[in-house]
Parts: sequence; C-alpha cells; structure tokens
Amino acid sequence: MEKKHIYLFCSAGMSTSLLVSKMRAQAEKYEVPVIIEAYPETLAGEKGPEADVVLLGPQIGVYVTGNSAPAAE
Repeated sequence: MEKKHIYLFCSAGMSTSLLVSKMRAQAEKYEVPVIIEAYPETLAGEKGPEADVVLLGPQIGVYVTGNSAPAAE
C-alpha cells in the first residue's frame, strides 16, 4: 500500500511538533502507512498540494474560507 502524506501547517510550531510526534507514534504502533510532517504556514502553498491530508493550526485555520464547515457547538 502506498504511504499517504499528512502535512500539518502552523505559525508557531510548538504544539504542532508535539502533535506530529504523537501521530507518528500511533501510526507506527498500528502499522499505518503514512508520512507525517509539520511545516510553517509559509510553505503551505508549496507543500500543501503534495499532501493527501492537510491539517491547519488554529492560528492559520481561521483564514481559510469556503473549504470547511463550521465546528459544531
């Protein structure tokens, strides 16, 4: 099975690095074929199209319009 690419983008990188570490550990534990990487928001335009899944940190997620549903309250 081909590995899927999951890319996380954020402005600061602190919490994203921790999240990536935990996601990688779980993917390895359950033998999920993924490549998980974190990038600064400045590389979203370059790296985003290469990803199968894009996750945005809350600091930059608020700038995305038209591509997501509002969170349930």
